[in-house]
Amino acid sequence: MVSRAVTEFPVFYTWLKGKFTGKSFNDMPNGILYLKGGDLKEEFGRFYNSCQFFDLKTFFSEEFFDTKKVVYFQWK
Repeated sequence: MVSRAVTEFPVFYTWLKGKFTGKSFNDMPNGILYLKGGDLKEEFGRFYNSCQFFDLKTFFSEEFFDTKKVVYFQWK
């Protein structure tokens, strides 16, 4: 599932319950890829330690990406 931060992550998580199949068809296990900036620790709350964060400034030089991250949450 891919999202562009349409709402806070805990709410988005509840929207997706029951929408994943148990079998993964890709190299990466089923989960959520979430584009987000700002204070992620506060927003992700109890999910924060279960996520992987990838800084987009590593891949893009434009100032817009300085605070943006792709967040991966593996669905279990």
